[in-house]
Amino acid sequence: MHLLAFSLFAGFVAAESGLAAWLRYAPLSGSQHLHSSLPSHIVALNSTVGSPVYTAGQELHNGIQSIYGKQCNIHHGHWDAASSVVVGTVDEYTKAYGPLHNAPTLIADGYWLSTEGGTIQILGQNERGALYGTFQYLSMLAQGNFTKVAYASNPDAPIRWTNEWDNLDGSIERGFAGPSIFFANGVIVNNLTRVSEYARILASIGINAVVVNNVNANASLLTPQNIQGLGRIADVMRPYGVQVGISLFFASPTSAVQGQANLTTFDPIDESVVAWWTNVTDQIYEKVPDMAGYLVKANSEGQPGPLTYNRTLSQGANLFAKALQPHRGIVMFRAFVYNQLNESDWKADRANAAVDFFKPLDGEFDSNVVIQIKYGPIDFQVREPASPLFANIPQTNTAIELQVTQEYLGQQCHLVYLPPLWKTILDFDMQADDKPSLVRNIVSGERFNKSLGGYAGVVNVGTNETWIGSHLAMSNLYAYGRLAWDPTSDPTSILQDWIRLTFGADPSVVNTITQMSLESWPAYENYSGNLGIQTLTDILYTHFGPNPQSQDGNGYCQWTRADQKSIGMDRTVSNGTGFSGQYPSAVASQYENLATTPDNLLLWFHHVNYTTILKSGISVIQDFYNQHYAGAATAQTFLTQWQSLKGKIDEERYTDQLFRQSFQAGHSLVWRDAIVNFYHNLSSIADSSNRVGNYPHRIEAESMELDGYSIYAVNPFETASNKTAIVTSSNTTAGTASYTLTCGSGTYDVAVNYFDQYGGNSSYVLSINDKTVGNWTANFRPWIGNTEGPRVLGHTPSIYLDGHSAIRVTFSDVTIAMGDVLKIVGTPNGVEKAPLDYVSVLPLGVVD
Repeated sequence: MHLLAFSLFAGFVAAESGLAAWLRYAPLSGSQHLHSSLPSHIVALNSTVGSPVYTAGQELHNGIQSIYGKQCNIHHGHWDAASSVVVGTVDEYTKAYGPLHNAPTLIADGYWLSTEGGTIQILGQNERGALYGTFQYLSMLAQGNFTKVAYASNPDAPIRWTNEWDNLDGSIERGFAGPSIFFANGVIVNNLTRVSEYARILASIGINAVVVNNVNANASLLTPQNIQGLGRIADVMRPYGVQVGISLFFASPTSAVQGQANLTTFDPIDESVVAWWTNVTDQIYEKVPDMAGYLVKANSEGQPGPLTYNRTLSQGANLFAKALQPHRGIVMFRAFVYNQLNESDWKADRANAAVDFFKPLDGEFDSNVVIQIKYGPIDFQVREPASPLFANIPQTNTAIELQVTQEYLGQQCHLVYLPPLWKTILDFDMQADDKPSLVRNIVSGERFNKSLGGYAGVVNVGTNETWIGSHLAMSNLYAYGRLAWDPTSDPTSILQDWIRLTFGADPSVVNTITQMSLESWPAYENYSGNLGIQTLTDILYTHFGPNPQSQDGNGYCQWTRADQKSIGMDRTVSNGTGFSGQYPSAVASQYENLATTPDNLLLWFHHVNYTTILKSGISVIQDFYNQHYAGAATAQTFLTQWQSLKGKIDEERYTDQLFRQSFQAGHSLVWRDAIVNFYHNLSSIADSSNRVGNYPHRIEAESMELDGYSIYAVNPFETASNKTAIVTSSNTTAGTASYTLTCGSGTYDVAVNYFDQYGGNSSYVLSINDKTVGNWTANFRPWIGNTEGPRVLGHTPSIYLDGHSAIRVTFSDVTIAMGDVLKIVGTPNGVEKAPLDYVSVLPLGVVD
């Protein structure tokens, strides 16, 4: 690709909120000389307002004018094609201008883009395809790319959906960017402006449907008022070719839903239940004639389903499939079905559940049913093998479920660029029947010759103008759409397109954000849970901070089986849960053998001693120590790299992301210390580098002189330094913690680790010799209602002192002399008693 953008940097960096995402169409300075390369006219071959082709014409007009300052006239129907960009379907073009020479082979949603000759052609197999081609052309222009191209582009798979986990009350399960743009107070919101804007963003990356409500669904969505509201949502999304889908509560027939009959059963083969769902489906299609279909979560995590009546999952899925068939709708049926298990049973394994439940049913699902399979066998962990279910149901349509929202991966407070993780799954070869069987070719339908298949991405946008809670996290949404369209795409190239569109083409900006992003997933894996142990977050509570203890001793089977001598799940056929045997033979034999299992999945498949030597020549426990320190060290560089971009990115977005990178730098240390101290305590094996438990620059809060503060034992112990913190003796009176410094005179960074609990906003003042160094308030709360604080983290909150509420603030370039008195005054608020963990007095450039 030839880019002219090196000479087209924006002349200034105006404040931006992030609302426009990568569709900013930012002006490119010095571009007037390129006007002759741009079309003078836009011919949109559909005059119907609200059609995707009409929308494409408007998008071209606005984009060209905004980027290059050139006004183009819009025409509908036939117009002299010279010096014009013509957008429409191939059929419309043929009617207006005659047959297209060298007509491309296009499938549904595909497009032809040609910038050769005097006429620019953007032609879709359907209207949606023409709009997709328009966004691709504008993406080129926005990056200063005037390369002459002529090519056809077809989507890899027909299903390219997002799943939004929005609840009818306006909250969002695992949503980190504010309330729902769809729902409030039990109904669909009146103002759907943000929904229209979201549809535009999705169309620009080829997404063709949105499931608007939570998979943990509510029957109240099916009231006449809400069905009417779904029609309004569909109306504002339709101009962008984005269809509406909905999640269903399986037991809805027995719920008291206004406007619907109330049955005593939800048995999927009961004739009254069949009639109930047929009637409801017909009502929905009256208001939403182009509804994409249903998403169903059944018999999972307490949700009702067909197993309640000893019916099969295929009978449950086919109930909805038959109701949808007259309307050409699709059922996305989640494979996330499992039961809680007993950890004392060595062979119990939740990872086995999907194949155990669905493989016997292969071939029993109707043709419009698609089994939606999470990329790994457990639950969106930082490292999992590809789910073997992809290879076990060749007679059934499948789709892969990816999670754009970072539920287990830092909840948008940690930078984690996800496409490299996704690519490890999409490019994995299942070797079914000893033939090439890449996961991406299975879900597209190509490998097993299926008509349906594709992608479902859990996104969870909110009313925050950053859409998902972080400017940099939007790269994951952009890349999700690009990979769903073409899973062979390179994550680095995708990323750099996104950077140029979002932040501009300054090479230092592109190179810096590229480096940060590509290092982010390995760094997060290293400081949260390496060697295939999964992300050692709290699986019982917030899924955010560290809590390795929570993995074991419960029925959810995200177990580590860690004890004093050994760690890891034995998933072999020979001695373990048998999970490895669910793969085709070539893959199964690789994972069955300790010697051929890659180290990054070692503890996923094998239970080994801490002293087991890896292929690197290092023991398991020492690698744990090394990688957790290395990952946290990398996270420190994200902050300094981002700081290097000051003045090259608008102040609003720069400052907002600086806040998040500062948080990640501090929280990665919380993660590092929690994990290494937990396993050091459990194994009693020393770190050969003498880092674990040795913090020479750290002053424990409990060792300071305390007035109005009391010592508090933190649980889990590993989430506080030295297992303890201090809290004020009452909820109303301030406490003081003082310490006479013994470090040499000089300039230092002073870092304070404290806890920011939900339910209070404590305030703190840090001083040296009673001269204030800084003050802050512990109010980095999640979004509540429509209110945002000055700097708001969107992660799931905690009411406890733990790894979720642990946080760090750093004051740089503090002048200190030996014998100075460092003092922190903490004032409690609400339930939060100004908790403190420790203070680090760090020589410049040192991280404790």
